[in-house]
Amino acid sequence: MHWGRIVALLANLLKDIGLAEDAMQDAFESALVHWKKNGIPQNPQAWLFTTAKHKALDKLRRAQNYHLKQQQYQHLLDTKSSSEISEEDYSIPDERLRLIFTCCHPALDSSTAVALTLRLLGGLTTSEIAKAYLLRTDTMAQRLVRGKRKIKQASVPYIIPEKTEFSGRLDSVLTVLYLIFNAGYSATSRDTAQRQELCQEALRLTQILLRLCAEESEVKGLLALMLLHDSRQAARFSQQGEYIPLELQKRSLWGQQQQDKGLQLVQSALKQGQIGSYQLQAAISAIHAEAEDYSSTNWHEIILVYDELLKANPTNVVRLNRLVAVSQVESPMKVIKELNQLESSLKKLPTILCCKGRFIS
Repeated sequence: MHWGRIVALLANLLKDIGLAEDAMQDAFESALVHWKKNGIPQNPQAWLFTTAKHKALDKLRRAQNYHLKQQQYQHLLDTKSSSEISEEDYSIPDERLRLIFTCCHPALDSSTAVALTLRLLGGLTTSEIAKAYLLRTDTMAQRLVRGKRKIKQASVPYIIPEKTEFSGRLDSVLTVLYLIFNAGYSATSRDTAQRQELCQEALRLTQILLRLCAEESEVKGLLALMLLHDSRQAARFSQQGEYIPLELQKRSLWGQQQQDKGLQLVQSALKQGQIGSYQLQAAISAIHAEAEDYSSTNWHEIILVYDELLKANPTNVVRLNRLVAVSQVESPMKVIKELNQLESSLKKLPTILCCKGRFIS
């Protein structure tokens, strides 16, 4: 996740997310030329960071008002050179969390906040994000530009807010982390599954977020959900790279340590009594994890959890996933009848919402 880490560091230095992203893109273009000619440097992240910093300085020097802001940007010249930057400089978690909280500021609507963070931190292309929202690429590009401009115009501080302000942004932050994880997890071929680094980045940031607000039950629920699903990675693809659905996976390949941690977290969250959708989704995943095999899955219990999830999140995606569980215990005719009732509305449903219910497998 070189992109997200370095953009976050640059954004903190520049206090300008748009400039940070532009500088990073310029640095990657330079890398294509210099690395092909001279080979990959010993510390690629440091090379990219230093190059991006200098690209940003070049842009600032060309700006008409640079001489008025020269003292403001002097700290860029004083930051470490590439030879002085170590791997530890790129694992400072607060930088990436600051970027997420900045993008999830109330000044931005939630859809723009999610899209902007997926672009800046997740490194997804504009076309990938546009596809998720069922929008044209140029429409999404305009939305992203407006989002970055609004952050700059509103002078949104590049900070992690005080805990008293968490509630106003936490839902958007959790949505972003969820979607970053899903972007890596939802691949259905071995090639695209290599975006596993997105899953690990989302897990890492969610763990950090839980340390910042340890009593937030939905943060626990989201982390449990991620851990339980990430535990299945080794069983999801054959040696030929073919996707293996849940019912055919070898459960002996599921990561026991991740499952144990996920089960512990979901139990702890549910005991707090403030039930939310991430906890309920994690509870469904926990039922799958506790089953010895697919045939022994407690589908009746899963249906009951889906009933609760529908109260918290009454969407057609949840209804559809509930029908998957119902199909395991009811007659096909009953399922088909309910499915037909959903068909028309599901055709209109944006993909970005569909992925919120896809953790069933």
